[in-house]
Amino acid sequence: MSGKGIRIEGLRKRYGEGDTAVNALKGVDMQVAPGEVVGLIGPSGSGKSTLLKCLGAVIDPTAGRMTLGEEVIYDDGWKVRDLRALRRDKIGFVFQAPYLIPFLDVTDNVALLPMLAGVANGESRAKALELLTALDVQHRARAMPSQLSGGEQQRVAIARGLVNRPPVILADEPTAPLDSERAMAVIRILNDMARKFETAIIVVTHDEKIIPTFKRIYHIRDGVTHEEAGEGREFE
Repeated sequence: MSGKGIRIEGLRKRYGEGDTAVNALKGVDMQVAPGEVVGLIGPSGSGKSTLLKCLGAVIDPTAGRMTLGEEVIYDDGWKVRDLRALRRDKIGFVFQAPYLIPFLDVTDNVALLPMLAGVANGESRAKALELLTALDVQHRARAMPSQLSGGEQQRVAIARGLVNRPPVILADEPTAPLDSERAMAVIRILNDMARKFETAIIVVTHDEKIIPTFKRIYHIRDGVTHEEAGEGREFE
């Protein structure tokens, strides 16, 4: 993998010290290329949440190396001064719940991140509308979150995750609350957006409906990842 995407080498995370120390991650190796969507699966307590928090610069790893695009962002310590800017500009997040701001309309929910990054209001809203159009929810641009269906809310959340064109998106159980049809629609959208914007996407999931769609899967067990080929089944 070269140029973009994300590479993780020997990532470790230890909580506590001495006899009470817990090694949540014991040497994780992963790579996701631009335009690729991979699955990350594992039982509760296997280290999925810890890994996602490390990748999202929410908690500090203990050791290892992470490369985002061509930039080493962590090498036994953070190499980036402003982690908040890193999360805002380089890493998109899509969660199980949309977490839309209830008092902002759809466009402003998506435009808020580029505005916070210093992009002019008009340009931010234009970026938001472009993504809403790509996700086929432009007709809801002036609606409030409470007026949207569950599927529409998740599409808006995906637009928000993509609006700053991050090289990486971390999607945490994005289809869990959805029925089969809407779950497949979301995973299809993530694949389309990955290809269109050359984004590397990691999907953490327990959802048996979407696991067959991944071409590559990382299983995490006891803090260690194991890669395997997925079915890469076409969307139903």
